[in-house]
This record gives sequence, structure tokens and C-alpha cells, in this order.
Amino acid sequence: MNKRGDKRRQFGLCGALITALASAGCGGHSRPAAEPVVTVEAARVKRQPMAESIAAEAEIYARHTVMIVPKISAPIARFYVQRGSRVRTGQLLAVLENKDLAAAAEQARGAYEQAKALYAASVQETQPQQLEQARLNVEATQHAAAAQQAVYASRLKLYRAGAISRNLLNQAQVAYIQAHAQYRMAEARYQGLQAIGNQAALQLAKGKLIAAQGQYQAAQANLQYSEIRSPLNGVVTDRPLHPGQMATAGQPMMTVMDLGHIIARAYIAPEQAELLHPGDRALLQRGSGLPPVSGKVSVVSPALDPNSTTVQVWIEAENPGDRLKPGSTVRVQMIARTIPNAVVAPAEAILTGAGGAKSVMVIGPDQVARQTAVKIGIQAGREVQILSGLQAGQQVVTAGAYGLPDQTKVIVANHAG
Repeated sequence: MNKRGDKRRQFGLCGALITALASAGCGGHSRPAAEPVVTVEAARVKRQPMAESIAAEAEIYARHTVMIVPKISAPIARFYVQRGSRVRTGQLLAVLENKDLAAAAEQARGAYEQAKALYAASVQETQPQQLEQARLNVEATQHAAAAQQAVYASRLKLYRAGAISRNLLNQAQVAYIQAHAQYRMAEARYQGLQAIGNQAALQLAKGKLIAAQGQYQAAQANLQYSEIRSPLNGVVTDRPLHPGQMATAGQPMMTVMDLGHIIARAYIAPEQAELLHPGDRALLQRGSGLPPVSGKVSVVSPALDPNSTTVQVWIEAENPGDRLKPGSTVRVQMIARTIPNAVVAPAEAILTGAGGAKSVMVIGPDQVARQTAVKIGIQAGREVQILSGLQAGQQVVTAGAYGLPDQTKVIVANHAG
């Protein structure tokens, strides 16, 4: 039996003893039976804010954990951090052997520069022979058309002067029209060959330039892969390899955790999970005597865990000074709802009768304890919300009510707060 039970029993025995002594009287003389008086402890019913909380055990995880995996296989030349080192995003953590990669990158850079020069030269290079012939043909047909135009103009003057016949004029006109058409065709062919020739040459040179640029960028990337950098701010929590050992592509060589932000994962009953929502306040208790850490509910799983038929809940919290360690277990209290103006009584005052009925012993102004039925709501620690049956300011028995008859005169031993 706990100390509170012992205390209640002591108060009951004390009350019974007072009643027996009052009945027996003194010196064998008969006296009127005195009204029994029982000593009890009491407290005042209060009106105050009250929060319904859900408590559970939770395991701590880092919010961000990254296992650093190299993209190339090479011996480790040097480490710049140890396990426990604090790192920043982009900080150089290790370097792999990269002399061959540096040489390959330099060779690719040379090929790229050469391709750029060839592309610049291709823009200025002379036209091919076919294009030159087409150009000469344009000039020849242009001269022929001009000559035929001159013949036609001369014959037109002679025809108007009556020196030649209409037939000769028509022949000159037809010859001029044909020569002019040949000039237009030659010019169109030359322009077409010119456009196609330039486009093909430029496309070829540009293709070589793009290929060289891609090879250079790939070589640079491989060289950069030999430098292992941190993807986030955090702490190096694992570093299994040492300088000189082979770092294998696809195999973790280091682990970095963001310990400044943690997630506590708890499993609670489905009916409790229904009361919680993302954003609800929570407290994480690290241990006896240590101040709690504030957090917020971030995830309430919509599905039951298949192994435990419970609901997983995540609580996110800041972790300055790395007070909470990943892998450790804490007690979390999640605030499901807050009642701003609740009628509150001590949990010790609640009596449970047959069938689960709840009641309290209310001490009236006449110092008589009367059993009063109550309806309770939420409970937070040692306080219970009273939905009906009590009012703020009333005095209720907290110790000594067990077995206390209704309508019993009492004396309050403590100061009822």
C-alpha cells in the first residue's frame, strides 16, 4: 500500500477512535453520545486553464542523416575531419587520389580549346570548288543577260526607225528573256549552295566543339568527385575508413547528422492519435531534474503500425547543444487540447463507487462532509477537470475520505489552498 493509502487509513482509524472514546465516556458514568468528528485533509476547487496531454516513450532520431557515398573508386589520400567533428555545407571532408584524374582533365581541356579554334576557323574558311563554280556561272549569265539586253535595246531603236523588221526585234527580245532567266537560275543555285555549304561546315565544327566540351566537363566532374564535401551542416557521426584505404563507389565512407534538429518517434493508441494534429505542442523530458525540451507534433501517421497496431507520431524539436542524442529514449507529453477556464479538483479527491460512479466529499460551511456525485473530464497529472457537480471555491476532502460516512463532521488538518 502506498503512503497516501496509509495516510487515508490513519485518518479513518483516528476518526473511529474519536468516535469510540466519545461513546465510552469517563469513569463509568453515562453521557450523551458526542457527534463523531474525523480529521481529514482538504483542498479548494479551482477554475484555471487545463491541458489534456498524451504521454508516451519516444526514440530520438536526427532530422537529417546523410551517408556520404563516393562516386568513384580510389584510395583515400587524406581526411580533414574525425568522428565528432562539426562540419558546414560544402566543407571539404576528404580527398581521394586524383593525379590521373587531374591529367585526364587537363588533356580534355586541351582538346576542348583545339575544337574551339577549329570552329572559329571553319567560320572563316574559303568556299568549296563547287560553290566557286556556281559563283562564276552567276557572273557569266549576268554578263550574257546584260549583252542580250543591249542587243534588244538597239534593235528596238532600229525597229522604231523602220530600219529592221518586226521578226528581228522579236528574236532579240526572246534571246534577252532567255539570258535573263538563265542568270536568275544561276544566282538561285549559287545562293542555295552557299547556304548549304556554310551550314554543313558550321554544324560539323560545332558538333566537334560540343563533343570536346562534354568530354572536358566529364573529366572535370571526375576530378571534383575526388573531393568529398559535406552536403549539410552537422556532425560527423561515423567514419569507418582511414587514409590509404580504398574508397569504393557506392559504399558509405562517412555519415553526417544534423543534430541541431531532432525527431522523436512515439507509438500511441489509435484513440489517442485521433486527438492529435500537426502543430500541437509537446514537451520532451530528458531525465529526472533536467528541464524539458519544447517541440511540436509534425506527423500523425494515417495508418496503423502492422506489428503493434499503434499509430506512429513524430515530434520535431530544436536541439541546441546536442542535448538530445539520437538513439536515446525520452518521455514525451503531447498537448492534445487546452481548456482555458476549467473547474479543477485534485485527483485524490475523486472516489470511485460501484459501476464506476464518481463522487467527492464536499465540506460545507458547517464542517460536515457530504458525498456529492460528479462528472469528470480530462486529467492532467494530479488534477482532474470537473464537468458537473462542483463549483470553484468549494472545499473537498483529499485525504481521509476513504470509508468516511456521508454527513460526517470533520476537522481539516491542513490549510486548504
